[in-house]
Amino acid sequence: MSVSCGLECVLCVGCLRWAWKRLTYVGAYDSENWPLAAPDDFEPVPRICQIIMAIYEDDISKPKFAPPGLGYDDIRSDCVHKLATYAHVKTDCPPYIVYADRQRNEVVLAVRGLNLVRNADYKVLMDNKLGQQMFDGGYVHYGLLKAAQFILEKETDTLRDLLRQQGPGCTLVFAGHSLGSGIAALMTILVVNNLKAFDDIPRSHIRCYALAPARCVSLNLAVKYADVIYSIVLQDDFLPRTPTPLEYIFGSVFCLPCLIFLVCLRDTFKQDNKRFKDPRRLYAPGRIYHIVERKFCSCARYPPEVRTAIPVEGRFEHIVLSCSTTSDHALVWIERESIKALEVYYNWGHNW
Repeated sequence: MSVSCGLECVLCVGCLRWAWKRLTYVGAYDSENWPLAAPDDFEPVPRICQIIMAIYEDDISKPKFAPPGLGYDDIRSDCVHKLATYAHVKTDCPPYIVYADRQRNEVVLAVRGLNLVRNADYKVLMDNKLGQQMFDGGYVHYGLLKAAQFILEKETDTLRDLLRQQGPGCTLVFAGHSLGSGIAALMTILVVNNLKAFDDIPRSHIRCYALAPARCVSLNLAVKYADVIYSIVLQDDFLPRTPTPLEYIFGSVFCLPCLIFLVCLRDTFKQDNKRFKDPRRLYAPGRIYHIVERKFCSCARYPPEVRTAIPVEGRFEHIVLSCSTTSDHALVWIERESIKALEVYYNWGHNW
């Protein structure tokens, strides 16, 4: 009897310890030892968010999805070279936009996020072959790679022509949100490995902004392309943190808190060295920019700061059990907090 009581006490203590560690873990801990980001590198993020949101609009001059008080100040309809809708892409990839910004001397190809009511987007997610697709010496998400190849096959000539029109020094930018972030990151890798198709554009003139990034590349590729791929993560966002296959995540989106809790529980009893040493394990790509604006035991938002690193270990491995895990994934919140972070920097003596 005493042995049974002892085992029950040990089990209760273990469960309480697990619950305390998980429930008190906040997203800010993931980057607490990272240095602050250079504002010049982070400055384009709000504008990139606006370009992606333009894909959702019927008329950019009369935006429906612009955050109140912000608008589309930097987005001009005459710079939209092409807007590919579902009628153009069919079931091969999400809609995207080709945007030629002459003022900033850059060409942008941006891809929208997952459409929860469109089966074709789920088809892209589910076409993963268990994450065993090898590419460029690593592993990538097969469905996202196919979507990236599809877009480049259609738009390589267009992008090359626009780069020629813009002239020397033009920057080629790929961007995406959520599902689109994985496609944009893999397009960037494809372009970097085929620079001749783009008139040998320097690697330093290629950039990718992956907003609320999907885990789409193995760790060696995530580090290898950290100079051209920037992943932007807002506080507790669930998507960059969970290794659960994307098709399960979005298939359970209406029961997402339950799924996150179960993944959290499963990872507790799985050896870290076994998980992290699997070369097929996928991660958020490139250099990470983490927007931090909430602290422990606080629901209030603080003036945000942006931390950055190219993490090799601890690349958002811990699920955050938070009320904001899904709202922090929203593109509109990423834009808002990016603008606030830049305002803090420029208004407070060049200090985040």
